[in-house]
Amino acid sequence: MKIKLLLASLLISGISFSQVSESTGIYFAKEFSKDQALYKAKEYVMKNVIGIKEKLIRFDIDPLAAASSGELTSLVYSCEEKNLSGLILGFYGSRWNDAGAVYQAYAFKNLPKNNALEILSKLDKYIDDESKYLSADSDNNNMFFQYEDMTFLIYRDGSVKIRVFWNDFDSEWESTAFGKTKRRFERKIKD
Repeated sequence: MKIKLLLASLLISGISFSQVSESTGIYFAKEFSKDQALYKAKEYVMKNVIGIKEKLIRFDIDPLAAASSGELTSLVYSCEEKNLSGLILGFYGSRWNDAGAVYQAYAFKNLPKNNALEILSKLDKYIDDESKYLSADSDNNNMFFQYEDMTFLIYRDGSVKIRVFWNDFDSEWESTAFGKTKRRFERKIKD
């Protein structure tokens, strides 16, 4: 009887602590994919980038690339009526709430067109200019810089890796996904 009571108590306390709601402004996600990012980013762009109005407003949004780590997805958006375009970075990762329950969270960072071009160009230049340094001692030679509220750590571990630190997220952006993002973004904004 005591064992059943103990098990029931543990089960009830576990359920109650894992169901604590968060109101931190961070969205919740169960999977890390371009499709899921696209679905959630539409709402983000509509509410936080363009702003909801009473009239009909058209905008385009397209996922560019997802990091193989699943921690970072890039999307391009444009709204001709508002003369807006830019890059959205979708960050994904595990978080813990005050009760200690682990959940998957995501958040979006908007980079207007000029900022996006600047950061993509800066990353590309640093990687090219410092390729000898990075290759000289793989995974031990590192470099970093800050751009607005994001910090970028660049290193080589087989291939070039970029870790992006933002809003308590630590997301890995490997060179393949970064390259696809840069090429596709530049092509999309020229159309």
